[in-house]
Amino acid sequence: MSLLSDLAHTTVLLNETVDGCVVDPDGVYVDGTFGRGGHSRLLLSKLSSNGKLIGFDKDPLAIASGKELEAEDARFRIVQSSFADMKDELACIGINQVNGILLDLGVSSPQLDDAERGFSFMKDGPLDMRMNPDAGLSAAEWVAETAEAEIARVLKEYGEERFAKRMARALVEARKTEDITRTSRLAEIIKQANPAWEKHKHPATRAFQAIRIAVNNELGDLENVLADSVDLLLPGGRLSVISFHSLEDRMVKRFIRAQEKGKDLPPGLPVMEDQLGKTMKKIGKAIMPGREEIERNQRARSAVLRIAERLS
Repeated sequence: MSLLSDLAHTTVLLNETVDGCVVDPDGVYVDGTFGRGGHSRLLLSKLSSNGKLIGFDKDPLAIASGKELEAEDARFRIVQSSFADMKDELACIGINQVNGILLDLGVSSPQLDDAERGFSFMKDGPLDMRMNPDAGLSAAEWVAETAEAEIARVLKEYGEERFAKRMARALVEARKTEDITRTSRLAEIIKQANPAWEKHKHPATRAFQAIRIAVNNELGDLENVLADSVDLLLPGGRLSVISFHSLEDRMVKRFIRAQEKGKDLPPGLPVMEDQLGKTMKKIGKAIMPGREEIERNQRARSAVLRIAERLS
């Protein structure tokens, strides 16, 4: 029995993401967000004995799960690193191009459900929020050290929080009297500073999301891996990305659109089609979970899958 069997995770848009990514059963693929291996296991089932899959994750528990899969299947290899470093990490093991890249962004259910990880305002625990608890600033350290203006910026930009300035001011005032080291205290401070609660949504939802994104540099990492995907993908290779946040989805959508458009040239300039520098084309429309999947897994309701193919 797996040592991680008590940490359940329901993989969102499982078949759609894998089917959209796999183009050659003999190819080399990357699961940039291994998690508990839901996408990886299905992807491996689509590959021949010649196929290969490399999984990436920062979370030590995800790496432990990946080691189990490594022992089961010689076609699989797990790497403890951010997908932002995918290009360099792959080069270190002799891989320069791949047939497909899969990204399932955001925080996983096991991370949310484990109070000790500090991701959730629903359960009291240490205020950590790091995907890799052994690296970087924890959320408690971030809240303690970050200037009020920067806290407000993060809450507004990453959490799309209307009351970012009020919340930032409340956090700075609260930390003067006592360090904010528990999720319950952070949630209560944000709750008291939020004058207009959204229906059916905890008043600290957006703030927790914003701080998590900042602590883990999630948008910066996404920007890096999207840029690297152009060089990493072989002609005909696929990029499959699931987003759960409007900022992430916007980045993915704009990236694909920019690759489809090619170079930003002055209007009317006489150029041939192959001189435009187009690198990708989108495959179909954005895919969202159906009603049945959302009923089975409420966390799927904000998921958006976008797929693009590398041009020759």
